[in-house]
Amino acid sequence: MIDWVELFIGIPSQIATILIAMIPIGELRGALPIALGPYSLPLWQAYPLAVLGNMIPVFFILWLFGPVSEWLRQWKIFNRFFDWLFERTRKKFYDKHKKWGDLALVLFVAIPLPVTGAWTGSLAAWLFGIPKKKALPLIFSGVLIAGVIVSAISLGALKIFF
Repeated sequence: MIDWVELFIGIPSQIATILIAMIPIGELRGALPIALGPYSLPLWQAYPLAVLGNMIPVFFILWLFGPVSEWLRQWKIFNRFFDWLFERTRKKFYDKHKKWGDLALVLFVAIPLPVTGAWTGSLAAWLFGIPKKKALPLIFSGVLIAGVIVSAISLGALKIFF
């Protein structure tokens, strides 16, 4: 398990919160509990920092993922990786998108479970051809909802343990 606090030691807690939220493994789901717990940031500060950090990669994924992945596919190892990644994302998202439409993207990003979130939601939006200008507010809405859920869980857990 990654010790996020130790990894970012010496970095101001506000910056560390943004950085943790930018990382696909951490995202907002990892950043908020750390910001509220070990970093002792107030919710009014932790929530927007985690949302900001979680949204930064979304822009890069939506606008640059296609061209970068196509360029990398010229090498066999990357081609296999992208085939695996795209197939996995399609399997996780296809039925939901077919049933729920655009709301599926919001819910997919909002549910704080492993392999959901802004990174995977951005990839799913790209794979399913959801226009960037439409995908961005849907993903943002999902991140905001995830932030509320994770904050509530984190604050409840903090009260239990401290």
